[in-house]
Amino acid sequence: MTEEHNDIENKPRNFFSRLTSALKGKKDVVKNNLVNLLKTNKINETTLEEIESELIMADIGVLTTEKIINLLKEKRKKNSGTTEELRYSIRDIMLSILKPVSIPLTIKNSSGPFVILMIGINGAGKTTSIGKLSRYFQDQHYSVMLAAGDTFRAAAIEQLQVWGKRNEIEVISQETGADPGAVIFDAHASAKAKNINILLADTAGRLHTQTGLMDELIKIKKILKKQTFEAPHEVMLVLDASLGQNALIQAEKFNEALGVTGLIITKLDGSAKGGIVLSIADKLKIPIRFIGIGEKIEDMQSFDGHDYINALLNIPQNHENN
Repeated sequence: MTEEHNDIENKPRNFFSRLTSALKGKKDVVKNNLVNLLKTNKINETTLEEIESELIMADIGVLTTEKIINLLKEKRKKNSGTTEELRYSIRDIMLSILKPVSIPLTIKNSSGPFVILMIGINGAGKTTSIGKLSRYFQDQHYSVMLAAGDTFRAAAIEQLQVWGKRNEIEVISQETGADPGAVIFDAHASAKAKNINILLADTAGRLHTQTGLMDELIKIKKILKKQTFEAPHEVMLVLDASLGQNALIQAEKFNEALGVTGLIITKLDGSAKGGIVLSIADKLKIPIRFIGIGEKIEDMQSFDGHDYINALLNIPQNHENN
């Protein structure tokens, strides 16, 4: 196994530092302006107002920011504290928001393959995420099959076949323009006949506003349910962090239509708005399964709310306040 194929579950030791770097940059208001605010010696209403502004600019969202600030004010009433204590108070509040969604994906026994239906808009990193997930499950000793359900783009089928070849995984596909439901139906039948543990089903990227294409996803879900009532066992939505609040809107609409059960949040390395993770968690309460900070296989890791907030607030890993 090459260095590039590190097991995602066994996180590389430097993943925290790479996550910290990914959330760092000239435009990253959380990592810079907020951290600088928390280095000041004064804690007053003006400081709290400035913190509130920075949180909103970081795409944490107005409602979630108001919740954080109100809880901070309550803590101040009990104990004025220092700016360092204020930083840890912010961390604890953010952790309380992320705790309900920090739920790893568990593969449960089923009568057929455990089906993960991958959905999202074009460009979110869906097909690449499938390739990384396939390696992740292989490293956990599961057998995997891929279904090339994005039949609208020949490039999507080819990309999935490249991942299949690279990971020595069978890819079920048909010609460009074929019925995606039929492709996924055939893939499920094949996976079941071959006793495959996990079927990762790709779908065409679509905007949440495209009613016809959203209806197609609902049809695919119904087709899978006819084969195995529990399927799809996971409806995994891939979101691009760099889209900020638009990613939240997408998640709301996909969830309304399909009942999303898990999220992969990609491109955190290219986003100045890492706070969107908190906004999505607070609003939707959907488990965040993985986050992505780059293109390499080891750059997608299981989501850890504690590590994420420490990286966001520039708190050293495993460092606890007294």
